[in-house]
Amino acid sequence: MAALLTISLSGCAQKNQTQNQGKENPEMKKTLIVYFSATGTTKAAAQRLAKEHNADLYEITPEQPYTTADLDWRDKQSRSTIEMKDKSSRPAIKGRCENIADYDTVWIGFPVWWYTAPTIVNTFIEAHDLSGKVLNVFATSGGSPVGPCAADLKKAYPQYTWGESRLMN
Repeated sequence: MAALLTISLSGCAQKNQTQNQGKENPEMKKTLIVYFSATGTTKAAAQRLAKEHNADLYEITPEQPYTTADLDWRDKQSRSTIEMKDKSSRPAIKGRCENIADYDTVWIGFPVWWYTAPTIVNTFIEAHDLSGKVLNVFATSGGSPVGPCAADLKKAYPQYTWGESRLMN
């Protein structure tokens, strides 16, 4: 089952053949939902957003998966704490979204870590040319707003066109 899931995620987007039939018109805008999910919460939000926008999905997958201990924000030596303290941290990701050029709008989603996007999101952004696209942000959080996260990304990547931001749970 895991091998099948890996194979299905190896391309940039998972397409629903029924939804995409007859939509090859180049005038139609294509939307991609890119997300990083450490515990599954953001994945569920991404799936809802993809359905809402009839969009394709792409998961940012860390080369080294996060363990429960890695995600313990109370531990000053946990992997996530160390990464978030170092703004230049760029955790390695598996693969690239090879057909990103096919999309006009890209939603980038993540759980809020330390009041901003996890540094693995920066890894994804820096590995892809997002020029000419509208980038939207969505986040999941137990209590932090999405606005500061979006502002941080806009400040870090001013060369891109940023659209809306949305908090999802």
